[in-house]
Amino acid sequence: MQIWEVVLMGIALAMDAVAVGMTNGMAEPRMKKGKMLAVAGAFGLFQFAMPVLGYYGGYAFSETVGKIAPYLSFAILFLLGVKAIVECVGEDRRHAPLVFAQKPLTPAKLLGQAVATSLDALAVGVTLLATEKNLGLPVHAVLCAAVIGVVTAILVLPAVAFGRAAAQKLAGKAEIAGGAVLIAIGCKLLLEGIL
Repeated sequence: MQIWEVVLMGIALAMDAVAVGMTNGMAEPRMKKGKMLAVAGAFGLFQFAMPVLGYYGGYAFSETVGKIAPYLSFAILFLLGVKAIVECVGEDRRHAPLVFAQKPLTPAKLLGQAVATSLDALAVGVTLLATEKNLGLPVHAVLCAAVIGVVTAILVLPAVAFGRAAAQKLAGKAEIAGGAVLIAIGCKLLLEGIL
């Protein structure tokens, strides 16, 4: 597998993480740079770990997870999205416009997002294994996964920054928009898994 193919695969796999990273920036417009790096790193780490798990886990484990991954991703993102919307709507936002329902991104919530957006990368690990077995080509799964993880982290970081900037303009509607995006991504993942 050529490096440019792996980079393109990483870009494709990163799109859900990019969208979720942007919603995190929208929901927490005063997020510090260190936390932004942590968000990008978390998404990159899971995009790295899942293909490795899929490759070394082999067909049995990965096929089972692959079958339920769309439903699991949908459930996690749907619940996180609904929770964000409910928390935002439930808050009293009559005070300062930028004090709207700012719920800091917790490690648990970030973990859920990182897992949900990286489950499709598990199938990539199985694909790498199949390529190696069927075509007799040597595949460096860990190297491929590392490229995918780095590409994801590089793309998520500016997405979080963009989300922060957009939140300033959206004021109180940023968390609602972010929750809606999470729900939409969950629905997309579910439909891709079903179809």
